Amino acid sequence: MSLLIRPPTAADRDRWNELYAGYADFYQVEQTPQMRDRVWGWINDPSHETNCLVAELDGRIIGLTHYRPYARPLAAATGGFLDDLFVDRAARGTGAARALIEAVADEGRKRGWTVIRWITADNNYRARTLYDKLAVKTQWATYDIKLT
Repeated sequence: MSLLIRPPTAADRDRWNELYAGYADFYQVEQTPQMRDRVWGWINDPSHETNCLVAELDGRIIGLTHYRPYARPLAAATGGFLDDLFVDRAARGTGAARALIEAVADEGRKRGWTVIRWITADNNYRARTLYDKLAVKTQWATYDIKLT
């Protein structure tokens, strides 16, 4: 069993699409092919802030993560935000989620970021078991103002 974390290539598009659709389904978010086209464009545009890594196990893409820098004015620093993390249900337990998070942290260290931050659903218990081992749960509640 050989797990590799790497940026996606054009040949990964179909599998990335399947995984990202699975991620949207998990969170019960309606996502169109056009929306996935836009995100794929972002991660393949060097001038866009959104980055992607995929987890490949024995030649098959089994997971993905999207991440980006964000300004931290109060700290006068830059942090990294892990937007999306998803591992195919059949591949859970392989260490792919941990490896993806650690790869984003490694990238953050290379870029001089001071923190990697992410959010998850309160009832995402399986993932939170891993997150509690890798990071500190903050005291902050998240609020959204819907603009559209």
